[in-house]
Amino acid sequence: MRTGETKIMIKNVAFISALAPLILLLCGLSLTVLLDQYLKKDSRDHMIAIIVLCFSLMAQNLLEYWLRTGTAMPFWRTFTSAFGYCVRPMIMVMFLCIVQPGRSHWISWSLFGINTAIYLTSFHYRLAFFITEDNHFLKGPLGDTCLVVSSILLGNLFLQTLKSFQGGKRREMLIPLFVIVMIVVAVLMDRYFWEDDQPVEYLTIAVIVSCVFFYSWLHLQFVREHEQDLMAQNRIKIMMSQIQPHFLFNTLSSIQYLCMSDPEQAALITGKFARYLRQNLDSLGQTELIPVSRELEHVAVYTEIEKIRFPYIHVEYDVSDENFKVPALTIQPLVENAIRHGGWEEGEGRVTVTIKRGEAFHEILIEDDGRGFDPAQPEATDKSHVGIKNVRERVEKMCHGTLTLDSAPEKGTRVRVIIPEETK
Repeated sequence: MRTGETKIMIKNVAFISALAPLILLLCGLSLTVLLDQYLKKDSRDHMIAIIVLCFSLMAQNLLEYWLRTGTAMPFWRTFTSAFGYCVRPMIMVMFLCIVQPGRSHWISWSLFGINTAIYLTSFHYRLAFFITEDNHFLKGPLGDTCLVVSSILLGNLFLQTLKSFQGGKRREMLIPLFVIVMIVVAVLMDRYFWEDDQPVEYLTIAVIVSCVFFYSWLHLQFVREHEQDLMAQNRIKIMMSQIQPHFLFNTLSSIQYLCMSDPEQAALITGKFARYLRQNLDSLGQTELIPVSRELEHVAVYTEIEKIRFPYIHVEYDVSDENFKVPALTIQPLVENAIRHGGWEEGEGRVTVTIKRGEAFHEILIEDDGRGFDPAQPEATDKSHVGIKNVRERVEKMCHGTLTLDSAPEKGTRVRVIIPEETK
């Protein structure tokens, strides 16, 4: 076998040895991304785009190798080199779009655009690099632009990753940190250990492997977020299941009481309760936000029922804002607590429901002039009625609102619910 043929064979073996693991890695990653049920559509699209860019970067490396070791073709070598310098920063911006979806990332895209513009000038100017007639690559005064821009984007990607996934386990942050270290080491190896007969750059290998590592880490975060959402939904369902039997039990108790003392009123309240169930049964099992007007319908029917048993209690409404949503059975349990635990002892009592709009929020006030209580005392947490804690948790989890309680003996009770304006 001739020496030339032997060199060609060795070169082909080197190609296969360098490319086969990378191609298999990207193909496996593509299949995994397509089958990943935890990835949202936008994240999946960005991930597929990253994989395509990695394939193109690998092809660029090979074409660059052939142009570098073959006949001098300055134009095409300029094209392939400029393409490689433009693709690397783009991959980092695409990963940033996955880490922080829904944002424009205009600063990162602007850096990518500046980097691209600088390297495209290489066809006519020697700012970034140029290829000599004898096929030598020479760096221009802006030749390190890609390195600088990529370093900025890589650092920003790491910082935004920390910011977006603060709730994750600390040891898992070693994965994105390892990715950064691997890329930095690859850059140093390309600079100090690069050989002309090497078909694929160390940085390209590091970028492809980093994509696999970073995707695996992102998958862990997406799975955790999905599990947290399921846990939150289950907690809401459990809390709703605690409220519904309590409300039904109290209503049936009122009917039972009236059956002994006033059968006609018992029949009336039974009819109202049946109408309430027919019209609002869906709301009782609602685990999503509902219009506040529908919640007020619950309150109105409830107070009509309770007023038969507690005729000395007056419920007044001052509603100037109904353009927002609340968790189902938010106001009704608070009014129920005020009526049943105000301690008027058949004296005149007043419960006021005020709903108004603040500067950037919606405010719900439930106030009574009952005997009040000391919230710090153990008896304040009476488990025989729907607890304030239950309502507070649903307000916080379902609409990121707040619930505060202000009460004192002989001074009545005031419950204030704040719903952020964006919850509509």
